[in-house]
Amino acid sequence: MKNAAEFHQDMVAYWSGAGGDRWIGESARTEAMLSRVAELLYVRARLHPGLIVLDVGCGLGPTTLELAHRVAPAGRAVGLDVSPEMVGRARQRAAGVANIEFILGDAASHNFPAPFADLLFSRFGVMFFGDPVAAFANLRRALKPNGRMLFACWRRLSENPWMLTPLLAAYEHVPRLPPAEPNEPGPFAFADPDRVGAVLTAAGFAKPSFAAAELTFDVAGGAGMDAAVRQTMSIGATSRALQDQPQSVRDAAAGSIRKALAPYARDTHVELPGAIWLVESRIA
Repeated sequence: MKNAAEFHQDMVAYWSGAGGDRWIGESARTEAMLSRVAELLYVRARLHPGLIVLDVGCGLGPTTLELAHRVAPAGRAVGLDVSPEMVGRARQRAAGVANIEFILGDAASHNFPAPFADLLFSRFGVMFFGDPVAAFANLRRALKPNGRMLFACWRRLSENPWMLTPLLAAYEHVPRLPPAEPNEPGPFAFADPDRVGAVLTAAGFAKPSFAAAELTFDVAGGAGMDAAVRQTMSIGATSRALQDQPQSVRDAAAGSIRKALAPYARDTHVELPGAIWLVESRIA
């Protein structure tokens, strides 16, 4: 069984390498799929001009750019990510935006010299912390004493058919993934509110509140069934299940995934249900 330090190194390596590359490759469809989650967060964040926001796990920076727009002109958005390639592309994307900054750094160890943020914000970035207590404790150093934290995380896999449906179809052709180790980082690592509460309070935050939200996710990103099949095979659990499989197996799995997704297809959209938590807290 791996310890927190080993999980941490695995995640840094993954997002600095293959994971970051895969996210970049599917970013257009992924951003389209996740846009409604971002909108829920923006509303709940109560954004207004003058706020300073730290966007944790910012990736290519789409949420950081929107945050910068919504807190302008006096406010500022700072994106933080561990992937050099994604931070580099985020900086290019934000060229010319005066109130935005991107930090290449590890949430668990980056040296924040002084508290500066009114709000810690993350859309699906925090579940991948290898040592979440250490990461949140370090992020707490960036937050002003009266600041807030808000993030979105997935609920259980069983509540997210957008990922479960293609995964079960892939399992017709490949072995099932082994059960996750206790405390293993990943998309559903924060599905249990009790665990999230324990992590945050251990890191110095107050007991968090949880708001459940049910959404539909267009896994095609509006680009039709072929795109939906490619997307579901390229991210998340289905991607891991098919990793290193020969092309013949991948082709067979693609056929089964297409069949499983067919009932959800409407014109160029393939929309499946999903479920998230919106989690809020403050410094204890």
